[in-house]
Amino acid sequence: MLDRLQALADRYEKLSELLCDPDVVNDSKRLRDYSKEQSDLQDAYQAYTEYKSVAEQYDAAKAMLSEKLDEEMRELVKLELDELTERKAKLEADIQLLLLPKDPNDDKNVIVEIRGAAGGDEAALFAGDLYRMYSRYADSQGWRTEVLDSSVSDLGGFKEIVFMISGKGAYSKLKFESGAHRVQRIPTTESGGRIHTSTSTVAVMPEAEEIEVEIHENDIRIDTFCSSGPGGQSVNTTKSAVRITHLPTGLVVSCQDGKSQNSNKDKAMQVLRARLYDKLKQEEDAKYAGERKSKVGTGDRSERIRTYNFPQSRVTDHRIGLTLHKLDQVLNGDLEEIITALTLEAQSELLEKGE
Repeated sequence: MLDRLQALADRYEKLSELLCDPDVVNDSKRLRDYSKEQSDLQDAYQAYTEYKSVAEQYDAAKAMLSEKLDEEMRELVKLELDELTERKAKLEADIQLLLLPKDPNDDKNVIVEIRGAAGGDEAALFAGDLYRMYSRYADSQGWRTEVLDSSVSDLGGFKEIVFMISGKGAYSKLKFESGAHRVQRIPTTESGGRIHTSTSTVAVMPEAEEIEVEIHENDIRIDTFCSSGPGGQSVNTTKSAVRITHLPTGLVVSCQDGKSQNSNKDKAMQVLRARLYDKLKQEEDAKYAGERKSKVGTGDRSERIRTYNFPQSRVTDHRIGLTLHKLDQVLNGDLEEIITALTLEAQSELLEKGE
């Protein structure tokens, strides 16, 4: 571990030199790349610098104990040694986490798709609840939310909604949200007061750059149509809505929430790139599914991951056995406790595998 840390520290200090080099300063691409690389190394570099200082103090205190000391000084040195031992152990644990392989998508914006699944109108209403939950969580993180496409149900809520959350670390926080979310409650349309179970699916995909996913013009078909509102009725007479079909894969993306056809086309291409990137990522992950299967997971939208039980004001994440009795707060965007628990579980799995 120390060899890896020293190599990392050497690279960090070399980057500091490069970022002062006039040739680099005048080259915007190299300047951006080196700045990002140094930023990614900064936490581990600072932790290693502190660790070296604590380790030196620890060795010095231990050496003092072998000298002739009066009883009072010996007790003081022992107390200092105990404190340094604790700090050293904590720094070692922190550094182990910092050295875990970083998901290259962690700092990216995300595109989220929520669809009402089993349960008809109630599933669509729940899809609306999930959209508000993620929007409010994004607000609490200082991120920006933008709807790319939506299909509103007759009773409110969404048959489907696609939106982007933009902000540093959005994917690292939200990547474990993909899957089937189940709600248990009495629908407003239920006169008998019976509890119904409905589901909505969530897919969280990292935004993909053009250089990461190349889409050839010959591989897509673009259709335009009039935007529609609830129930499918046309809400304007201009063909501003856009549907893009990716012919090699059959993936279809529609967008009608933008103000113009060009805006909708750009947004639809964003979603298509994200879906293609996600498809390639899942295919790659599937090759290693046997040996790298994660309890937490990041992609299978058919897997039931969480239940929201209204009568008991309970939220249960089935992957890690976490149950919280604060449903209102969670649906109001208070997701940090759940996200932290999922992140820690994923980190523990990596540590156990020695990665």
